[in-house]
Amino acid sequence: MLIALSKDDTARAIASIRRYFAEEIDQELGELPARLLLGFIMTEIGPSVYNAAIADAQVFLRDRVADLEGACYAPEFQYWAQKPVRERPR
Repeated sequence: MLIALSKDDTARAIASIRRYFAEEIDQELGELPARLLLGFIMTEIGPSVYNAAIADAQVFLRDRVADLEGACYAPEFQYWAQKPVRERPR
């Protein structure tokens, strides 16, 4: 599955990559190399992050579905159980 970022997110990611290189590696990185690096990361590493997120979501949903009966259970046929028993005259 192709993982794509919006135009705005792509611009912010490129700016973040460029800032990281400038502040942490003390090296200026142009927009094109930053864009190419982002493309590589999205293609090579992105699917691993995506798959881990899907696995986390599956566990979350599986846990919620397993507890569905406990969370959404309504007792059945409770009308007579809640009424006091009265004795009939003989």
